[in-house]
Amino acid sequence: MIEQVESDIQNLIDQIGYSDVTRLFDSLSGGKRLRAKLVLKIAASSSKSLRLAAIIELIHAASLLHDDVIDDAALRRGVPSVNATEDSKTAVMLGDVLYSKAFSELVHFSSSIASCIADSVTALSVGEMMDVTMAKTFNSDADAYMKMLYLKTATLIEASAKSAAMLAGKDAESYGIYGKNLGLSFQIIDDILDIVSDEATLGKPAMNDFAEGKCTLPYIYLYESLSSSDKERLQAYHGTVLTSRQNEWIRSKMEEYGSIDKAYCLARSLSDEAIKSIDGDAELIAIIEAMMKRSY
Repeated sequence: MIEQVESDIQNLIDQIGYSDVTRLFDSLSGGKRLRAKLVLKIAASSSKSLRLAAIIELIHAASLLHDDVIDDAALRRGVPSVNATEDSKTAVMLGDVLYSKAFSELVHFSSSIASCIADSVTALSVGEMMDVTMAKTFNSDADAYMKMLYLKTATLIEASAKSAAMLAGKDAESYGIYGKNLGLSFQIIDDILDIVSDEATLGKPAMNDFAEGKCTLPYIYLYESLSSSDKERLQAYHGTVLTSRQNEWIRSKMEEYGSIDKAYCLARSLSDEAIKSIDGDAELIAIIEAMMKRSY
């Protein structure tokens, strides 16, 4: 079914009718297509669900293009980013084209589905602004971080599940809980992998989040456990390119205080709540369990 979504995405890109858009879009790495998979698992395969899945993936691709410009990222999923191979203006404009095409297709759905997706894109954009603001200083507020995480990452996954349930005539709120918690857990696991994995696995430098000024949950939990002098040391490392010794100090302290395990336990708790919300749906349970086991 994902192959059909890929075909529908390509059809939408071809309809734009501009060769540079086609060329640049073809250079992007499609990723796991998590949001499309959710739509098809919940709503089954039909012309409407395939189109909804394609629209959501265009929106996600647009958000990543803008995200790479904001972060000045050279790689995306191990592939050179558009802002690195072309320039930031091109990446932003390509993102705008994808957003616009997605919304022009979204109007053909019911107002409830269109509003669900459109509202999530507004929330996503607010979350991106919050992320940029929070990265300017060392953030030790776990609640503020989780709010940003919901808006920036989880809201579009929540909307994918919720809108698919609407399309299929299922309980949208229950599936929305599943999508929200899946999105939160997914990002927490990503935050953990940024610390425990290597560059070859990540497709970007390890511990890159902290170098970019992002205090993810493991760093927040570590900060809560440190002595005053070690707190100052961790803050001094924030937003800088770390040496191997500094990386090792952070990792050793996280192991000492169980910071990564604490973050994983929260992801596990959120996932368990998600599983309860969808009443034994084996395929959706398999998606969330596979996500929890990603290279960890």
